[in-house]
Amino acid sequence: MSSGPALVAALAARWPLPDRLDLRDELLVAWDRPGYHDLLHLTEVLDRLDELADAGVPLDRTPVAVAAWFHDAVYDGAPDDEERSARWAERALTGPLATEVARLVRMTVEHRPDDDDTHGGALSDADLAILAAPPERYDAYVAGVRADFAHVGDDDFRAGRRAVLEDLIARTRLFRTGRARELWEERARANLARELARLRD
Repeated sequence: MSSGPALVAALAARWPLPDRLDLRDELLVAWDRPGYHDLLHLTEVLDRLDELADAGVPLDRTPVAVAAWFHDAVYDGAPDDEERSARWAERALTGPLATEVARLVRMTVEHRPDDDDTHGGALSDADLAILAAPPERYDAYVAGVRADFAHVGDDDFRAGRRAVLEDLIARTRLFRTGRARELWEERARANLARELARLRD
């Protein structure tokens, strides 16, 4: 997916820490890459966070937004991508913000925040909202994920992707906040079922 200067400029304007423009620029470079986990994904996660906050989901936007910027900042398709992203946040930030951002980034490994974790629920929902995208965007997301794991053979990728989808479908609820469930749960499950049917064929 193409980034382009307009997308980069739009993201730069959304950076929540005006005294850390150096860090913003480092993160923009890190996110500017092919595959699904790119600048468009970051944009969509921030959009969904705004949507949830505007709908009344209670959250402190600064730590959750910063966590969104960090949550896939390191992405090589490796098992420790989120951990390395969290450690970057711990090095780059200070105090309670560093602690909360790193915690939220680590939560995105499994997307299973506690019921009383408002920040975790919002970030998890925003990150998973792509599952409820229109079919064309969903298919582009699937292709982007395959590109992210180009180093994995087809059979192994299909087996791994099938396991991920089966885990998601088996969950009682994909989304933690009530607003996200209203907006995205039904469409997400339809997309997951459609992709899983293709993999089983």
